[in-house]
Amino acid sequence: MSGFKYDPSVKVGLKPGALLHVGERKLDKIRIRVTDFDQEHLEERELQSIEECEKYRDKDTVSWINIDGLHNIESMTKLRKIFRISSLVFEDVVNTHQRPKFEEYDNYIFIISKMINYDAETHTISFEHISFIFGKNYVLSFQEKFGDFFEPVRERIRNSLGRLRRKKADYLNYALIDVIVDNYFVVADKLNIGLNGLEDELMMDPTQDTLKQMYIIKRELLKLSRNIRPMREVTSNFYKMETDLIDTRNNIYLRDLYDHTVDLNESVDMDRELVSGMIDTYISITGNKLNEIMKILTIMASIFIPLTFIAGVYGMNFENMPELHEKWGYHITLFIMLLIGAFMVIYFRRKKWF
Repeated sequence: MSGFKYDPSVKVGLKPGALLHVGERKLDKIRIRVTDFDQEHLEERELQSIEECEKYRDKDTVSWINIDGLHNIESMTKLRKIFRISSLVFEDVVNTHQRPKFEEYDNYIFIISKMINYDAETHTISFEHISFIFGKNYVLSFQEKFGDFFEPVRERIRNSLGRLRRKKADYLNYALIDVIVDNYFVVADKLNIGLNGLEDELMMDPTQDTLKQMYIIKRELLKLSRNIRPMREVTSNFYKMETDLIDTRNNIYLRDLYDHTVDLNESVDMDRELVSGMIDTYISITGNKLNEIMKILTIMASIFIPLTFIAGVYGMNFENMPELHEKWGYHITLFIMLLIGAFMVIYFRRKKWF
């Protein structure tokens, strides 16, 4: 995240489970949205306080509570107590530097992932820390700021599209993570398109800006890979986990989600190898151009060395130099110099040096 430097010393000495927001504060106040549904019922509203979440804890319907803003530790503490969540879990919720992971507890499952954003102008990516806690009939999602990629899921719930209204909290959580993984593919494709454009430029007329853009994409691919690799572990645990909180009939979808992350890992790794090869190619092309320039300069220097020698000899100011008094001495000297120059040019051409 731009403009924020993480200082690990801020957590030194704190007891396990102590809540401390680590990261950039992106909102003035938190926003709480709830989507409560089953096959016949749908309720969407924005809550004014954390205490209102309590009535959605034990409902028979599926309750999705989304919280934008992680900085309000008092509200997070209240929510933790309402849903009886471990303080260690919420310690990771408010720490935006935690890597993606999957943890199982007695009555709920905790998942950390990263939402990715792409800047087309600079070819750079940024990440948003997103956490999920889901139990039998509820899903808690935590985001750093307003705005997300989950609107298609909300639309599916509103319009009763697909299986969402017939399924439980585990399927809803799968749908949310599936949106995150799909967005990884979108960003990876955009980076790949930018890389292909640079590859064409590399073969035509590479410049210093070409090298700069390649290094930028290489850095962004590395950042992407660092977050995709643990997401593969998350999705693997999701479909392999044996728990009453996950319906075994959903394993086919969870396994497909895992396959997507595997494909994504392979695609990003291939792009990283490609950009590394492109950088090596650029260095090789630049080296060859430099060698060509040096060869031309060397040939020119070789031609002019004997001519410079002759000019230097007859440029000395001695009085008793017989050739200085010859009527045709100047013309003869120039003729000899031209012969020498022509001979060396012919010699170099026969050697195919140019």
